[in-house]
Amino acid sequence: MSSPRKPGSPRKKAIPDPVPAFLTGEEEPKAASTHAGSGSAAAPDWASDVSSRMSSDTLHDKAQTTIDVAPSPKKAGIPSVEGEIRTNKGRTKLVMTLASIAWIFHIVIILGATYVMSFQIPQGYVWDEYWNKGCYWKMGWLLPIPYTLICFIGLALPLRNAPKPQIASATNQPRRIDNLYILTVTKGDNKAAVMRAWDAHKHLEQLDPCVRVHVLTDEPNHFEGINCYTCPKTFTTKQSKYKARALEWYRQTMRYTEHDWILHLDEESVIDDESVRRVLEFIKWKKEYTWGQGVIMYNQYHFWKNPFYTVADALRVGDDLSRFHLQYTYFHCPVFGAHGSFLLTNGAVENAVTWDLGSLTEDFQFAVQAWRLGFRCGSIAGIVREQSPLDLIGFLKQRRRWFVGIRRLPSVLPKLLAFFWALGLVSLYCTVASIVLGFYVPTDTPLWFGILKDFSFIVFMYLYGLGMFLQNIDKGYNIFVVILLVPVTLLFQFVAVIMEAVAVMYAIILPPNDFDVIKK
Repeated sequence: MSSPRKPGSPRKKAIPDPVPAFLTGEEEPKAASTHAGSGSAAAPDWASDVSSRMSSDTLHDKAQTTIDVAPSPKKAGIPSVEGEIRTNKGRTKLVMTLASIAWIFHIVIILGATYVMSFQIPQGYVWDEYWNKGCYWKMGWLLPIPYTLICFIGLALPLRNAPKPQIASATNQPRRIDNLYILTVTKGDNKAAVMRAWDAHKHLEQLDPCVRVHVLTDEPNHFEGINCYTCPKTFTTKQSKYKARALEWYRQTMRYTEHDWILHLDEESVIDDESVRRVLEFIKWKKEYTWGQGVIMYNQYHFWKNPFYTVADALRVGDDLSRFHLQYTYFHCPVFGAHGSFLLTNGAVENAVTWDLGSLTEDFQFAVQAWRLGFRCGSIAGIVREQSPLDLIGFLKQRRRWFVGIRRLPSVLPKLLAFFWALGLVSLYCTVASIVLGFYVPTDTPLWFGILKDFSFIVFMYLYGLGMFLQNIDKGYNIFVVILLVPVTLLFQFVAVIMEAVAVMYAIILPPNDFDVIKK
């Protein structure tokens, strides 16, 4: 009998790993020797491959420790990156520094603009009235208050930038890392996107011996010449489909240990060298956290090609810098969910939760399950760059899947978040109604009511403006162009709000049956 296949080895049509004999109670089979003429077959060089996957922090104790890790594919002729044009560029240090010192400006600008709008711009606010009949149809103005208040709190609290790299000492040892898998997950039918991601990341393995760049696809989409793992059609789980099914197969194939880490990326996601270094620092020194996320921007490809989608996704950047910053920096539990990209997880967390989840939003469900099991999350002071949808159908389907997927999750918190998301649609209807009815039933607005409305409106505008401002800085635009694009963003923001509302209506009326993969 030939020896079992080396776990994690490359194959065009991969098969699940054999179950180890010690788990089944069977006797471990002995590998039969094969002979060619008078010589015997050379032993596979697994040891050197395993050693190459250990970080510099753990090589010194290899002699005393048995490392149970799965070897990665042999390098497929990865060329030297000297002289090559890097596509994973960004201004991470500058952007994160600006974000970390901007909290005082957030407070001053938002409260100052609210004051000007409420007290300096005539809007028919009255001091001597607390309620009138016009307040009934204006109530929709106040529905976003829970969201905008949470975002304001997140903006008002300092964002912690990456500290200076620590130095190990006898009393301060870094967490051991055997492997950091930078994993691009894709169905694989968009070959250009897959190769674009691979070309952007292939050199990252030179940053640290523990780094491994992998691409995960579904059969029959396999790519030769790169570190490609392909989930076979025959692999099944109890609940998961599509992306979650592939991730579950990869988890079982790689046989994670607590010293393995996985950085999940979508097929259009690109991470720069500086952010990878910050991920490594998070792993080594943030020992109380076993998973985390950072900021996602949408300026990697086709930035400003269509201003409507570019501006719409600016809100998501502002959301990361406010609401999700509050979650990861201060709460350390996923009260607001999680993104599927730039998701850093420890192998022990994935083994405990697994990806056999059965949801359209497997990332959110994974985060909630990890929270239930007691795993804490932290903030990574790095940036991953993606791209916005290319057309309206893709935009609507993307938002529809998120809304329906979150709403269908079994716990109360996701349903509550979906409910508040739907309130945005009601708020838009009430705003339109108040404008129309204001011509026929003119009424003044109580001052307290107007202040809350103005505050909510300013925070929304600010989130869009902040997200676009930092993305333009990160892209390296001239400062005058960056300033010029702020009012442009605020104008397109009104259209973006309508697009988001249409997406919610689309989700409510025509919910998806399966996972929508949009074109990017």
